[in-house]
Amino acid sequence: MASYHVDFKPSVYKDFRRLPESVVERVMKRIEQLKDEPLPHGVEKLETAERLYRIRISDYHIVYEVEMLVRQVMIHYVRHRREAYRAL
Repeated sequence: MASYHVDFKPSVYKDFRRLPESVVERVMKRIEQLKDEPLPHGVEKLETAERLYRIRISDYHIVYEVEMLVRQVMIHYVRHRREAYRAL
């Protein structure tokens, strides 16, 4: 199976600067896994948007979009669960 291309919204880099380094490492490992399996077990589709999904990593959420036709994953946010949906 061909892998997906992962892109980041510019705001994600700001999100990374606010996270503890240990969380950033775990998040990046999980994002790498999205290249091969963009909708892994445990992912939840967000009700507020058509193509947005969420993966939980302890108290943090990765909110991302999957474009199946062009095989792309766009990371929108990586934030603490209290803040993850404020911008949606």
